[in-house]
Amino acid sequence: MHKFVIVSNRLPVKISRVKGKLTFERSDGGLPTAMASLDAPDKIWIGWPGIGSDDLTSAEKREVARELKKLGCYPVHLTNQQIADYYEGYANDTLWPLFHYFPTYAQYKAEYWQAYQDVNKVFARAIKKCSSKDATIWIQDYHLMLLPATVRKELPESKIGFFLHIPFPSYELFRLLPERSDIVEGLMGADLLGFHVYDYARHFISSANHLLGTTSDQGVIEYQGRRVKVDAFPIGIDYGLWQKQLQSRETKDDIARLDEQYKGLKVIVSVDRLDYSKGIMKRLLAYEKFLSDNPSYIRKVILAMVATPSRTEVETYKQLRDEIEVTVSRINGVYSTGDWSPISYQFQNLGFKDLVALYAKADVALVTPLRDGMNLVAKEYVATKKSRPGVLILSEMTGAADELVESLLVNPNNIPVLAKMIRQALKMPKHEQIERMRSMQRRISDYTVQKWGEDFIEQLDSANKSHRGALSKRLTTANKVDMLAEYKKASSRLLLLDYDGTIHGFTNSLSTAAARPSTRLKAQLRRLCAQKKTTLCIISGRPKRTLESWFDDCPDIILVAEHGAWIREHGTWTQHAETFDKTNVARLMHEYSSRTAGSMVEEKESAVVWHYRRVNPEMAYVRNQNLSHELKELVEDSSLGVYHGNKIIEVKPRSLSKGAIARRMYETYGGDFILCAGDDYTDEEMFQSLPHSAYTVRVGFGTTHARYQVGKLEKILELVETMSKIK
Repeated sequence: MHKFVIVSNRLPVKISRVKGKLTFERSDGGLPTAMASLDAPDKIWIGWPGIGSDDLTSAEKREVARELKKLGCYPVHLTNQQIADYYEGYANDTLWPLFHYFPTYAQYKAEYWQAYQDVNKVFARAIKKCSSKDATIWIQDYHLMLLPATVRKELPESKIGFFLHIPFPSYELFRLLPERSDIVEGLMGADLLGFHVYDYARHFISSANHLLGTTSDQGVIEYQGRRVKVDAFPIGIDYGLWQKQLQSRETKDDIARLDEQYKGLKVIVSVDRLDYSKGIMKRLLAYEKFLSDNPSYIRKVILAMVATPSRTEVETYKQLRDEIEVTVSRINGVYSTGDWSPISYQFQNLGFKDLVALYAKADVALVTPLRDGMNLVAKEYVATKKSRPGVLILSEMTGAADELVESLLVNPNNIPVLAKMIRQALKMPKHEQIERMRSMQRRISDYTVQKWGEDFIEQLDSANKSHRGALSKRLTTANKVDMLAEYKKASSRLLLLDYDGTIHGFTNSLSTAAARPSTRLKAQLRRLCAQKKTTLCIISGRPKRTLESWFDDCPDIILVAEHGAWIREHGTWTQHAETFDKTNVARLMHEYSSRTAGSMVEEKESAVVWHYRRVNPEMAYVRNQNLSHELKELVEDSSLGVYHGNKIIEVKPRSLSKGAIARRMYETYGGDFILCAGDDYTDEEMFQSLPHSAYTVRVGFGTTHARYQVGKLEKILELVETMSKIK
């Protein structure tokens, strides 16, 4: 069992079949470098080995497992069909285009989604097999977005981090995904969710608030008894490695060769994976316009364009390659002379040392994706410009644009401006080029890929501690055992239970049917009342008529409605608060409700409530602030107060207090054992009013007057069930 587990779709190992035999070679790249630098000796990397299980014999699978173990890896074997539907399908034909703002390319197929769910479960089983119960587990990227929640169920004590290496789209785009809620719920199993830039983190928080009804504060989302931290971690490069290669004799010789090859020419470099998100076609059109508008640069400039092969079997990518090659041929055909062509085009992978030399030689780097999570090409180019000046033209649609602010930022869709930017880059004075580069180099040399990895793990530890610390008075198993032992031996017991948020979840409707107690819960409450030593009281903000309709057949339960306005004891209701003229308050709330879709007004006998649980979160914040301000002005100098609960604003007499009711119940019915449970501000009054010996329990996070806290109401229901079985 391992204490530190890295999980990604692909392992950092390349497996090939050479002359019928399997060969194993470590892969280069930023992520393996970052993971290798982490100080975690008991480390394992889980992922797909890159070869379909259908293509391996049983003996070869054992060989793969054996060889990968030597490299600190554990294989997740996938069938060829799973690879087609999960990887090529849902990950790259559904999520990739949608998250990169190409919704028309996204394919929504049932078999893709099913495969994605199945493969995420396969990965979860592998994690459970390899991980200690309190392991640190770092899951990578969009292929495994269901995994955090699945692993959380299997390993609840583990620290789980997730990092998304591509953009997270705005809610308006993300909502197009049929499985949008499943994806967000999957990610919410993590302690820490990392994104390249703040915009992506903000988009995720917005989607979670819309889809799950969560609330967030300073990048922390509360959901189902857990706190999830959402933050930005801009991935860097291995700056030292690029510097070392740049200083090597081999690279210096390669640069000298390129100097001779491109003698007398200004070199513009363009390096991308062949993908529609990279903006290659618009880049070519901008370069063509630059040549057309600036004929003096003909035979004085060259675009060295490298397109790395990607998904060459997919029709969309085949069409893109054809379109690029036709456009390159056309531009070269129009502008070429006998000894010069404006574009040098290569459709191939360039090795690391070749890239270093090409970047170092280039006068300008043209990095203009239509959308990119980060884009490390921009940072790599900057890293090579130590002894030579250069200019980076960078798309403002990349994550890197937030860091490399000294580059020439451009909207890649604006072809005329992009053409002008090329001219500006070529004419920029050398002293300005050097000054801009030095500023960017200081930044990327400080926050390297190694620092990125260390920072994420440090913040993951902090997020996990914060989650646990947020329940500063956590009800432990030992506390629970002591509580139940006291309950069992007590000669008299008093149970004071809030309803919504404590023994029943919140609903989006005012309908009493939606919040009605289950048959199981009512049976447990009846059994509690049947215990001769036990007095049960439900203290709720619900109207009298609602509580009566739910518990009419449970006359032994003491019911408190509207926070104490009405009390039912021994089957009889008595009023304990005067009603007030609700006309003006109700009118104002209805005015707001009429122009706030999803909001509702509830008029009780002793209170008026504005509910905004179903309102767009951004609008809810604004309306909440404005309505609260107007209500306070309206009830100023009266006996009424304005109160904020869980997605409600309530106006009621200040004299109405759950604390007063809890104190009355204690004075009337006593109790060697007292349990009081609640979840919001009204329940804090109860916790304060009871003796210190009472077992007071808050459902939820934050500071509380209660002795104990639990993350979710299921913990209270477990207590109710256990107590109901005690004789």
